[in-house]
Amino acid sequence: MTEIARRTTDVLVLGSGGAGLLGALHAKAGTPDLRVTVAVKGLLGKSGCTRMVQGGYNVALAAGDSAERHFMDTLDGGKWLNDQDLAWTLVTVAQTRIRELENRWGCFFDRNPDGTIHQKAFAGQTFDRTVHKGDLTGIEIINRLAEQTWARGIERMEEHRALALLPSRDRSRLAGVLMVDVRTGALVLVQAKAVLLATGGGPTMYTYHTPSGDKSCDGMAMALRAGLALRDMEMVQFHPTGVLAGPGTRMTGTIIEEGLRGAGGYLLGGDGRRFMDRYDPRGERATRDIVSRSMYREMLAGNVNEAGGLWIEMGHLGPANVVRQFKGMVERCADMGFDLAGGRVPVVPTAHYMMGGVVFRADGSTALPGLFAAGEDTGGVHGANRLGGNGVANSTVFGGIAGDSMAAFAPRHGAIEEPCPAALDAALSLAHAPFARRPASLTPIRDALHALMWEKAGILRDAAGLAEAARGLDALEAALDDAGVDGGARAFNLAWQDWLNLRSLLLVSRAIVTAAVAREESRGAHWREDFPQTDSEAAGLAATLVTLAPDGRIALGRQPVTYSRIRPGESLLPAAAE
Repeated sequence: MTEIARRTTDVLVLGSGGAGLLGALHAKAGTPDLRVTVAVKGLLGKSGCTRMVQGGYNVALAAGDSAERHFMDTLDGGKWLNDQDLAWTLVTVAQTRIRELENRWGCFFDRNPDGTIHQKAFAGQTFDRTVHKGDLTGIEIINRLAEQTWARGIERMEEHRALALLPSRDRSRLAGVLMVDVRTGALVLVQAKAVLLATGGGPTMYTYHTPSGDKSCDGMAMALRAGLALRDMEMVQFHPTGVLAGPGTRMTGTIIEEGLRGAGGYLLGGDGRRFMDRYDPRGERATRDIVSRSMYREMLAGNVNEAGGLWIEMGHLGPANVVRQFKGMVERCADMGFDLAGGRVPVVPTAHYMMGGVVFRADGSTALPGLFAAGEDTGGVHGANRLGGNGVANSTVFGGIAGDSMAAFAPRHGAIEEPCPAALDAALSLAHAPFARRPASLTPIRDALHALMWEKAGILRDAAGLAEAARGLDALEAALDDAGVDGGARAFNLAWQDWLNLRSLLLVSRAIVTAAVAREESRGAHWREDFPQTDSEAAGLAATLVTLAPDGRIALGRQPVTYSRIRPGESLLPAAAE
């Protein structure tokens, strides 16, 4: 067995976004004597998706709104595929979590003239309930949570990448996590009594995508390899408005936030005319799945600008007003040479969020004792489509809950266990695999993956395209198996990291495609051109489950949706509030 370094801690948190940092803070506050360690692929407070959140945080606070109304909007947006207990936890705990963020952790959100928290419009909702800090809400939340983490004696393992979740010797619980120290290339085994999986999602397997390049669905891939089930993996959300900044720049795909459309921004075709009213009576304020699908149809029809995309236009709202409301967006577009306040910005739908993920319970626990999960690594909260503004609420709500659960679990039920030797050997073999092969460029594999998933398993799908995607993924996995990297210097070995990224992305892409083939209907973010009916319950609504079989194939299962609180067609709201 390869010699590796070892560390122990009571609670290990993987990821430093909203879910990870709230999990660490709650675990430390719940049982102060616990050793809590946050491990992050990048730098704490400077990486992850929560920091990139522009729009805001959905929560029912104002007169006329209610948790019941937020709940109904969430189910309607999710096309009733949501786990209703998880969705109810989201909308109710968000009401206390938003005050906790301000009053306990120091976040500051925009105010109305009377001092109440300002809430703006976001698409797909029946009430303006999105709390925000200008259009840089994520930076505000992560800056404050990172400060609090540093101040509370929580240990940090920065630039440490998680490679595998390791079961105990008898496989009865989680023993720890194999990691690589990116700065040195050394492998580290961290044994812990409780682990929080909060690495985020990151559908960067598509040509146009919003997450940063370090996001590669590692958490979902590790969960599959550890034998856990994922649900709703066919449900990949495409944000309607990613900047089309041109080839050769990572700025392409960067979000133009949803609040622009909520405030009255127009989407225009290449002909300079609005088109959304032809697709949905809500126009630009329809849900993300509908808007992205409509935009893609315009692109397929050839109604595109010279960049091959569409336009967003805000000038009719008054340039000064746009600058005041969306200062961050205006400045970001200006950096790319576009005038958001008074002109037009080229946009394209862009892969943004995974509604699917690890099956978990409302207390954050999973089927593997000792492993907890929160945030975009998990499935069930959003169903078939996530409302804009529900994402950071999901992370902070369930991150805090998982932290509370780990604070109770670790002292009572936790133990430092030795990992299963076979599982550890398998993880080490995967980590070392590329060094045994002749170094080769990974760029062709990555580019081919982007094109394959975008064209065959993206916004519009059908059986023939998905079959082609499955065959293409098999070929790309074979190509990656043959591609090696130079192991002469493993410290900051970016080729090695890229190989590991592709290994995770290919596995999760197979899960997406397999689940998409199985769902022979159109629902939410999953649109089958050969099965265009949507919202049907004729065959009994069920979540698609995927697991990794011993032979390396993706195995399928079904989990009937239980209407624990309300059935489709019913409402929790009084008639006057409908």
